[in-house]
Parts: sequence; structure tokens; C-alpha cells
Amino acid sequence: MPHWSLSGDGDMTVGSCKIELRIHERGSLKDKRRVLKSLKDRVMARFNVCIAEVDRLDDWQRATLGIAAVSNDSRLVDETLSKVVNWVEANGGALVVDYEIDLVTH
Repeated sequence: MPHWSLSGDGDMTVGSCKIELRIHERGSLKDKRRVLKSLKDRVMARFNVCIAEVDRLDDWQRATLGIAAVSNDSRLVDETLSKVVNWVEANGGALVVDYEIDLVTH
């Protein structure tokens, strides 16, 4: 695969974040999906990131979300993903059990 750049030295940072959640709603997968849909929609609108449920799809009390951000500024990517985690903790309707943020610069 060829390596080239139109702008010369344009580095790109790809950030990923995995968030493990415990859902407060008790009941069913339908309740869980309602909570997660609202959460994902609000995160995407507020932070301009991609977000998806990536694991524990059939567990109605737990969820794993994957979030991705891309920029030419690694600090911006790290700050954005950290802000997403903080926002989910404060506004998500679920308990953040664990999270990890990884950055890769190309």
C-alpha cells in the first residue's frame, strides 16, 4: 500500500475509548436499549464522535460502548474522549464501571 500525503507531514491521531457500564434501569433488554439509544444520541450530538454498543449485547444490566475520535491534534482527541467519559458518568443514566482510552498516531 503506498504511503503519501497531499499536505506533507499531516499526522493523524485515532483515539478509541471503551466504557463498561452498569445500567440502572431494571427490567429488560428493551429498557436497556432505550437507555443506551438516548445516551449514544446525546454523546454523538454533544462531542462529534462515533459511538456503538460493542459487547454484552444480551445482558440487560451491563453494556460495553466503543467510542472513536480522529483529529490531527492528539491532545484534542485525548481531551475529547476524557470529556465523553466524564459526561457519561454525570449524565448517562448508568454507572461507569471501567474505561480505557487508547491513542494511535499515524
